[in-house]
Order: sequence, then C-alpha cells, then structure tokens
Amino acid sequence: MNQLELIARIEELEREIAALPPGNLAAKTVKGKEYYYHRVTRNKKRTETYVDHDQVEGLRAQIDKRKALEAELKELRRLLPAEKPAKKEKASHTFSTDTRIGAELKRHSSPVKKYKKRECYAQLYDYVFGEHQDKVFILYGLRRTGKTTLIRQILLDMTPEQLEKTAFIQIKTKDTLSEINADLKHMEKLGFKYVFIDEVTLLEDFIEGAALFSDIYASSGMKIVLSGTDSLGFIFTKDEQLYDRCILLHTTFIPYREFETVLGIKGIDEYIRYGGTMSMGGVNYNAKSSFASKKSAAEYIDSAIARNIQHSLQYYQDGGHFRHLYELFSKGELTSAINRVVEDINHRFTRDVLTRTFASGDLAISARNLLHDRTEPVDLLQNIDSESVTDIYRALLDILNKEEQTVEIDDTHAYQIMEYLTLLDLIMKVDLLHLPNVNLREEITVVSQPGMRYAQADALVNSLLQDEKFNELSIVERSRIVERILSEIKGRMMEDIILLETKLAHPGKEVFQLQFAVGEFDMVIHDPSTLSCEIYEVKYSKEVVPNQYRHLINPEKCAATEHRFGTITGRYVIYRGEAAESDGVKYLNVEEYLKSLA
Repeated sequence: MNQLELIARIEELEREIAALPPGNLAAKTVKGKEYYYHRVTRNKKRTETYVDHDQVEGLRAQIDKRKALEAELKELRRLLPAEKPAKKEKASHTFSTDTRIGAELKRHSSPVKKYKKRECYAQLYDYVFGEHQDKVFILYGLRRTGKTTLIRQILLDMTPEQLEKTAFIQIKTKDTLSEINADLKHMEKLGFKYVFIDEVTLLEDFIEGAALFSDIYASSGMKIVLSGTDSLGFIFTKDEQLYDRCILLHTTFIPYREFETVLGIKGIDEYIRYGGTMSMGGVNYNAKSSFASKKSAAEYIDSAIARNIQHSLQYYQDGGHFRHLYELFSKGELTSAINRVVEDINHRFTRDVLTRTFASGDLAISARNLLHDRTEPVDLLQNIDSESVTDIYRALLDILNKEEQTVEIDDTHAYQIMEYLTLLDLIMKVDLLHLPNVNLREEITVVSQPGMRYAQADALVNSLLQDEKFNELSIVERSRIVERILSEIKGRMMEDIILLETKLAHPGKEVFQLQFAVGEFDMVIHDPSTLSCEIYEVKYSKEVVPNQYRHLINPEKCAATEHRFGTITGRYVIYRGEAAESDGVKYLNVEEYLKSLA
C-alpha cells in the first residue's frame, strides 16, 4: 500500500468509525433478570443508556465493528511518516477537535490531485474565492458522491498564503458544538479565513445550534464550508437555524455526462449497473462500486439512507419530529422500515417490467434470438406455467413479512418515508399523462441512483434460476431467459434515466410520458412559450427498425398530441446505435444525447 492509498484508507476508516456508536455494552442482573446498557465515557463522565433486548445484538455488532476498525486505524497510523511540528503560534492551542492545518492540508488533499472536477465544483469555488457573503456554504449529499473530494480540490487550488489561513475539521461523534466554538474562536484570533468542517451533522446539537457558524463566524469574515452525509439534518437546519444564511449544494444526483467525463467510464450499460456514486472502478475516483452486488447495495442503503434519516430525526427538535414514525423508532424498527420501503420501490419497478414482459408474450422468443444453435422458432416457456412463475415473483416481491414485524408499516409510514427519500433526492417524479383522458395524471417514480435499482432487480431476477420449473430447462436456456428479462429491465431504466435527466435539463419546459389507449410516446418535451413539442421513443437497441417509430408517425396520435400540446417540431428515437434518420424520424445515440443535456 503506497502513501496515497494509506492516507485514503485512514480517512475512510475515520468516516466509518465516526458513524458507529462508541463505548461498550454492559449487562446488569436485577432480581434474576438481565438488563443491558450502552455505556459511553465523554469528557471523563460516564453515561449509561438502557437498551431494549431486541436491539442488543445489533448494537453489539456495531460496537464490535467500531473496535475492529479502530484497531486497524491504529496500525495504519503507525505507518505514516512523522509530521513536522506546527508553527509555535498555532501550537499554543490544543484543538479539541480533529483539526488539520498547514502541511497537514497538503497531505490531506494530495490523493485527489489527478481527479477531474464535478460540474458543481464551480459553485464551491465561487463561494470560497469570491466576495464575502455573510453566509455559510453547505455541501451535502449521500455517501460516496464526492463531497470530501470537492473540498480537497479546493485546497489544491489555494495559494500557500491562503493555506496558512485554512483549517479542516473532521467531526467525530464525541465532539460537541461548544468544543468547535472554542476552536473557531482561537482560529479567529490567529487570522484564519477558511474553515472546512466535515461530517458536521454527527454533532448531536448541530441542528439546534447551527446559527453559531453564520451569526458569529461567517458574519465576521470567515468562509465556512459545512459538509456531511446526513442530508436531512441540513434541510431541517436550512429552514430554521440557517434560514436565509446558507448556500446549499447537493451532490447526490450524478448525471450520465459526469459519470463519463469525471469518472472516465463510457456506456449507458455501465451507468445503469453502477451509476449513482463516484465509486465505480474507472479512471478516476474510488475503485470499488457501492452497487457491485446485492450485499453492497443493501449496506449502502442501510448506512447512507436509512441511518441518515433516523439520525437526523433523532436530533431534530429533540426527537419531536418523528411524527408517525416514532412508534417504529421506539421499537428499533425504523431503519429496517426505511430499507424495506426503498427495496419495495425497486421491486415494484421490477414487477412492472416482468408483468409487461409476461403479458406481452415477449419471452416466447425465437431460437434465432436466444439460442444461436437452433434454427426453428421455439417457445422457451412452452413447458412452464407462466402464471406460477408470476406468482413466484410476487412472493419474492412481498418484502413486508408481517409475521416478523411487531409494528406494521402502514400507508402513513410509507408515505412519510417517501417524503424524506424525496428530500434526499433519492427519488424523483416524472409525470405520466394520458390522451384522450386529459384529466388522468399519474407519476413515474425514478431512482436517481440507477446502480442501486439495478443491483436489487438483478438479484431478484437471478433468484428465478432457483425455481424448480425453470431448472427443468438447460442451463443455456435458463441463462438466456434471465438475460432477456434483464435486457427488458435495462431498457425500462434507460427510459427513466432519459426522462429524469431531460426534465432536470429543461426546467422551463414540461417533460412527461404520454400514453394513448393503444401505445405511447416514451417522452414528450412541451414548450408552453412556443406552443410546440417534440416526441420521442426510447429503444434499448442498436438497430434502426421502422416498427420502432410507428407511433411517432401515426396520424391519429400526432393529431391528438398537437391539439393538446402544440405543433410537433421533431420526431426522435433515442437508442444505443449511431446517429441516423429514417422516414423523417431522427435517431439519436443515447450517450451523446445525455451528454448534450447541460
């Protein structure tokens, strides 16, 4: 492990440790009954908190994991070269928090020297190096979306004189707002101008005391950048303590063009499989994908999303904002409930694709398409009861096992969790309109991290290989069937990606899917200012086939569309092949189209 890898691993360990509970688990026996307590020592004071029996094993596992990571961290720190002593005037104060200054900042930022910058870097740059605004800058988003990398890149762009006036504070769970205040006061006396505070939402009193940063320090000339993964905590703070005193930059959504230009990875298939974080093993950034497997995706959902929401709610208004979720929290089931809702969103998507696939008979595929060693069309499902297969899928999709729950997740719970997932930008909505019934308006739920959705869909589909009836087929036939289903899933995901990114790129226009009694336009872009629209089909194909655009040239559908949304100015098919044209319909390459959206 070279020095850069060593530093990166140390900082990753520090982040993981900060998110895990400190202390230890103690047991007491009273009148023959055993009780458990979470024992933590802070500032030489020991506190004990009662732990419900059903939460003991989970807490014990987290504490054991923290201790193992701390042991690894201790060993890795021994391998670091000795640091040069800080200047005497700055060494006179012992920082209460984990603070880096001077030469330490160069070491901290050096691992990202060759990384390309995300588009949102310009906003952070303008704040740090622009005119003073009396506001703090909040850099927030889910894990592995490039927040700390953005800060490191800013440090690299600083002059030596600016670095001398810069500090980076890494918050740990033991830290308090009063300790940070003491450190900031000392920095102010020494003339520090730039302070970056990472994982600030780990502070238990952050939401209620965040005004300290803007009212005291930013207003007196400091440039303060706050970052963290508990996005919901920042959103609560923006509406209260930091109302009109902060600039928000959300890093969670990573469009395809950044996936290609920043990570250095090309192809819509790769984006479908791994898109959503800056951790796909490409030319730049982290080597390990968060969505490489069902297990890694589940771990990401639990740590980056479920615990994010619970932590923010726990410390907002002293836990008084749980609303309908309090019962789940009090029973230790809230994070499990959030996990189940996220899984349910992705499983419902998979079920919809499967239902359409089975209903249309698409799996009665010719051998020419599926099994290259045959020449006669063969229905690969001719010996399989498709209804029983559908029932198997429905059973797999029933992730809410009520027999194992002590508290049922009702519609109210699910709705509130969905609200928070929307605030985190994990899910977004695209309109689904209908003609001729103009009053019918539905919504398509799009997950902004496609790799998460694909990992769960892929695991669900591959579980079909364990079905007894599917095992009657040869391994080649089984593999081809699953491959075809996954191809349908990728096609539907490609539609959603195009809809979402087009909508975000055209805030002044209406972007939606339009369904007719028979058939649909996969995407319509309506410009109310010019009374015009463009109509699109999206095909997970590399071939130009007239049947693909039959709806786009259908006189009745086009007439109804123009009556409702204005003159049709363009007809397009977005697909995986090269740019082409057929019967006045333009074919656009999907990667080039997505890169053109800015």
